[in-house]
Amino acid sequence: MQTTITARHCEVPDTLRKAAEQVVDRVARVARRPHRAQVVFDAEHNRKIVELHVSLPRGQVCVASAEATNFRTALDRAAARLRQQMQKLAGRTDRVGRSRPKVTR
Repeated sequence: MQTTITARHCEVPDTLRKAAEQVVDRVARVARRPHRAQVVFDAEHNRKIVELHVSLPRGQVCVASAEATNFRTALDRAAARLRQQMQKLAGRTDRVGRSRPKVTR
């Protein structure tokens, strides 16, 4: 899976980049065949914002963002939201086609 890390209006240390890659790897375990992941760090005044974008098969994209006073907390919150979305999506795709009634003629 290809992972892109972008910093807007700020500098992101290597330790935070490695933490972001680990978070994306953990979230990717829940997803089915993720194609690409993008992590965006953005700083606006005293707000630190992290956005996570994960591209899945069939053109599906899961996006989660979080805001906190530091990047690490925002990254953890965004990862929790993204993991929740992925689990919901995985459960939804597991159920597709199972409850169809059988047609008898």
